[in-house]
Amino acid sequence: MNTKNAFVTASGFYQKGQYTRALETLNELLNVDRSPKTYALLAKTLLKLGFKSDAASAYELAGRQKPHREEYLREALLLHGDCGNDDQALAIGSMILPMAFKDPDLAFILTRIFLSRQQKELLVGFKTVLVEGPELRHRLMAAKLLTDDLYDEGNRHIVATLFKKHPDNIIFRTLYLIFAREVSDLAVVDRHMAPITASIAQGNLDYVIPDNPFFHLHWCGDEAINKLAIHDTVPLPAGHAEARRNAPHAWGNKIRIGYLSSDFWPGHATMKLMQRTLELHDRDRFEITLFDHSDLSSQREQEFDHAKWGAMVDVRSLSDQAAAEMIRARGIDILVDLKGHTKESRARILNHMAAPIQAAWLGFPGTAVNIDLDYIVGDPYVLPDHSKPHFHEKFCRLPECYQPNDPLYRPKPRPTTRAQHGLPEEAFVFASFNGNRKVTSQMVDVWCNILKRSKNSVLWLLCNGPRAEANLWSRLEARGINRKRVVFTTRIRYEDHIDRQQLADLGLDTFPVNGHTTTSEQLWGGLPVLTVKGTNFASRVSESLLNAIGLSELVADDIQAYEDMAVQLAGQPERIAQFKETLAVNRSIKPLFDAERFTHHLETAFEMMVARAKQGLAPDHMDVPALPPRMEPFLTYDQNAAAIAAE
Repeated sequence: MNTKNAFVTASGFYQKGQYTRALETLNELLNVDRSPKTYALLAKTLLKLGFKSDAASAYELAGRQKPHREEYLREALLLHGDCGNDDQALAIGSMILPMAFKDPDLAFILTRIFLSRQQKELLVGFKTVLVEGPELRHRLMAAKLLTDDLYDEGNRHIVATLFKKHPDNIIFRTLYLIFAREVSDLAVVDRHMAPITASIAQGNLDYVIPDNPFFHLHWCGDEAINKLAIHDTVPLPAGHAEARRNAPHAWGNKIRIGYLSSDFWPGHATMKLMQRTLELHDRDRFEITLFDHSDLSSQREQEFDHAKWGAMVDVRSLSDQAAAEMIRARGIDILVDLKGHTKESRARILNHMAAPIQAAWLGFPGTAVNIDLDYIVGDPYVLPDHSKPHFHEKFCRLPECYQPNDPLYRPKPRPTTRAQHGLPEEAFVFASFNGNRKVTSQMVDVWCNILKRSKNSVLWLLCNGPRAEANLWSRLEARGINRKRVVFTTRIRYEDHIDRQQLADLGLDTFPVNGHTTTSEQLWGGLPVLTVKGTNFASRVSESLLNAIGLSELVADDIQAYEDMAVQLAGQPERIAQFKETLAVNRSIKPLFDAERFTHHLETAFEMMVARAKQGLAPDHMDVPALPPRMEPFLTYDQNAAAIAAE
């Protein structure tokens, strides 16, 4: 066979659209000619005939010959990617990786594959090429590469670029607002929230559905709407939860509790709250396992002894399905997810039938969307009866407060001075130590009103960096506040933060997301906190905490009452002194910091869940009965110091 003439003949058939005859000729030609151009023409012919996967293989054969022909390998990778031949696509990608950092189509395919395999660490170099790609699909993929770090300038650039190019795209607007709130760019937030609030007012929830459930809470306090923010979650099949509950399970003499989180290290807010509860679990009745999916577990394990908390099981490297299978293999009776829709969550492990009872607690202040849960653990304040229709889970309400608090390891406030923190000695000091994303335009305007109505007062305001400080000051100045009336501060060492809180006179809470750990820290540090009665879980937490410490009078009925009460208290130093004395006394006798009492209530909740499951009953709302009130302090500071020294 004359190979040159045969190639020309095959090419002629191809040009005329006679693809079958071209294929026949090429098949004969391949017996004597396997050059790149022959395989390339074969690939194009196969593609015309609809054999995409075979075409990908032909392009691959053309490109792999020495020297490599990158243009053919590119076509092979794209076709393999479109066909779902991910292993083949990755193999080619390793050969032309530098090309992928400049080619948005290649970057798109490789990103999809790496994301499906939970290999985000390999994707850093693809962000720029995707966000600058010519098609919307490229930019949507770039959005999926955003990390949880809201301070990362690379993330910020991606979000700003996406929104600039697609200002009407709901997802990009939502992302842009998340980053704006983090640095308190209130002017931007107000401007770009306007179409969202107008849309919701007309009954259109298009802006709600794709929102991240956690960040959604920071602007929407309506729990009827909160439950509709589904982000990228996928609904569970009908009957899924019932099948999980009815699967064979061997109950033991002890109740086996599994806690799922990435926060099992002392410095995280979650462990600052629940560390003592883990230690106090009754090992004669409960077996505790911590399923850890933290990125830094090995480092954290070197820093502390977690054995007193429970058995630690590392599930970082496991898929959701594999992690669930491990949990089932350990016979866990109740799997408690501590993350929900928060940073580094792997709550979807629960969607693989990990345990006969599955509950949410502590991490996410709201209902979890499309996560297989039986219960959410709360209390009568954060989960009132009228909220039941707005939650996917059944309520398991502890009698006093859903939030555990550790009285043993939290540092005792030490003496400090206002001068050390740049505070005026004689002024009435209002303080907000909540994160900047919680500080809304409404709250700043109310605080401005409070300052204007309160003589000789200042606002002590936490900022996460210079950008947030500049943005907040711009808003305060525009509302007529003198610079001397505001003292900005930053995050400092935890022990020093506990110390400094006592220097303020009144903490000012935020809405629609209250201080959670922040509020309990202020109450521990001796600072009374003023809050407003909330409208969803996230905005009712401070009310729960204040009731548990015996200061329910600091819960205002509405925003105007909040403002008025703050002004009144600024002129009543004797009441502030009384509140601080109440905190000092109640800290050691009221439920808020009583870890033993809390643990008893939590364990009773677990026993009630198991009792229903053993009877074959479906989950239902339940209220845990309270122990009798304490008549004597459960822990003095001297006992606290002695106990820590003995550890």
